[in-house]
Amino acid sequence: MHKLLTLAVCGVLTMGLGAALADDGKKVTIEGGGVCGKCALGETKECQNVVIVEKDGAKKTYYLEKNDFFKDAHGGLGICTAKKDKPVKVKVVGTCEEKDGKLVLTPTEKITKVD
Repeated sequence: MHKLLTLAVCGVLTMGLGAALADDGKKVTIEGGGVCGKCALGETKECQNVVIVEKDGAKKTYYLEKNDFFKDAHGGLGICTAKKDKPVKVKVVGTCEEKDGKLVLTPTEKITKVD
């Protein structure tokens, strides 16, 4: 009976841990200045959409994962040609996680320009 109880507790803890890890990829919506990580910031080796969000005087930089929504936004919205001091205002919906100390957002919807 003692072993059965121990197994049940381990099972519950394992399921709880899995749910906690899944919460890391919650859907978020951000609005901010879109620029190219290579051309405007000089931080990436290849062109990459980057959105800088300023809230309450603090800046957060989101590096957007390359997927189906990447190319249309990068060239079509002018993110690649935007300057650091004059970014394109964009809205992005996606899932966010931290990788190698950076916030990485994977868009789940079309990236849109905000006027």
